[in-house]
Amino acid sequence: MNIVAVNAGSLVFIGLIVWWFWLSRPRARRESGVKPIEVLVDNGVYTPARIEVPAGRPIILRFLRKDASPCAEKVLFNDFNISADLPVGKPTDVVVIPKEPGEFEFTCQMHMYRGQLIAKAGS
Repeated sequence: MNIVAVNAGSLVFIGLIVWWFWLSRPRARRESGVKPIEVLVDNGVYTPARIEVPAGRPIILRFLRKDASPCAEKVLFNDFNISADLPVGKPTDVVVIPKEPGEFEFTCQMHMYRGQLIAKAGS
């Protein structure tokens, strides 16, 4: 009976890991892009992790890192060839211009912190 309980618990734990890292999708926060969008970097996540913005306009993302983990020390926007160092406790502005509508991922250098910038046409 112990083996069955351990196996069942392990399967549930594996399912939670898969959901957390690959399947969960936080609600998108819609922004106009006029003022800086504040993104908190803490406890292994970006908050908000999904940000809707209008395509074709410069967007200022203001990252505030509270997590001292080495994984959180950089943010990468591979689609735009942009990276920025994020010092602990100091706001860092990153300007991104999504020229076309689409979904653009931003991550830490190890791809464990993950966020998404969603550029919409006509917003």
